[in-house]
Amino acid sequence: MADRPTLSLKPKAGPPAPAKTRRKPFRIGGLPAVTALFACDPDRAEKLYFDERLKQAAAPFCTRMAAAHKPFRLVPSDELEKIAGSAMHGGIVVEAAPRPVLPFSLDLAQGWAATGQPLLILDGVSNPHNLGAIVRTAAFFGVTRIVISDHSGQAMPSEAAYRVAEGGFEHLTLYRAANFALTLKALGGFYRTIGTALGPFPALSDLTRQPGGKPVAVVMGNEEHGMPPDSQAACTDLVTIAGSGRVQSLNVSATTAILVFLMTRS
Repeated sequence: MADRPTLSLKPKAGPPAPAKTRRKPFRIGGLPAVTALFACDPDRAEKLYFDERLKQAAAPFCTRMAAAHKPFRLVPSDELEKIAGSAMHGGIVVEAAPRPVLPFSLDLAQGWAATGQPLLILDGVSNPHNLGAIVRTAAFFGVTRIVISDHSGQAMPSEAAYRVAEGGFEHLTLYRAANFALTLKALGGFYRTIGTALGPFPALSDLTRQPGGKPVAVVMGNEEHGMPPDSQAACTDLVTIAGSGRVQSLNVSATTAILVFLMTRS
C-alpha cells in the first residue's frame, strides 16, 4: 500500500510480553464475571468458592469443575470475604488465570482496519478501576480489542480491574504496543487516530466512519496528565468534549463511554 508508513513491525525494545509474566491466578468475584468466565473460557478456572445465597446459581459451574477434577466449595460468607480479599465478592469467587495481554503489531492493525473495525487505545490510564470500567464499556458496545501503551503508569489487568469490568475482560483482547508514540503515528496510515485533550481544540461532533474513509481509533490519556505531548503530536486529530464549564473534565471512564458510543454507531 502506497500510504503505509515506514516503521519496523518488530519493536526495538519494549516491556516483556505480559502474557508470559502475569499468569498468576486472579480472584475473580461476582456472578456476572464468573458467568462470563465459564461461558467463554471455563478451562481457566482453577478453584471455585460460593456462599449459600449463590448455591443454585453456582450449580452448573460446580458440574463443570467436577468434570475437570478441580476443587469447588460452599463456604460461609465471612470466609468467602477472606478468600476474595474484599467484601465486594458478590457471593461467588473463582480463581483463574487472567487472559493474556498480547504484543501489538502494525500488521494486525492493518488487518483490523481493512475490515473497518474501530479501535480503542489507552495511553497511560493508571487506575485499575478506570481500566475495568473502560473494559466493561468496550465489551458492552461490542469493541473486541483494546491497545494499551508502554507508558510506565499504564494499568494492567488486575483483580480490581476484573471486579469492576463485570466480565468484560472475557469478551475482548488486550494488546500492548511498544515505542508507543512512533507506533501511534504509524497507525495513522490505517486509522483516523483521534485523541482527547483539554484546550483550544475542536469540539467533538461525530466519530462514525465517513464513506471511503479510514476507521476510527480513539486514544485516551492518563487521568491526571492526559496524553503526553509526543502522543498528541502523533494523532490525526485532537478533540475536546465541551461541557458546562462548572468542572474541568470528565472521569476518563466516562469520557471513554461517550466516545465508544459515538465510535460504534452506524
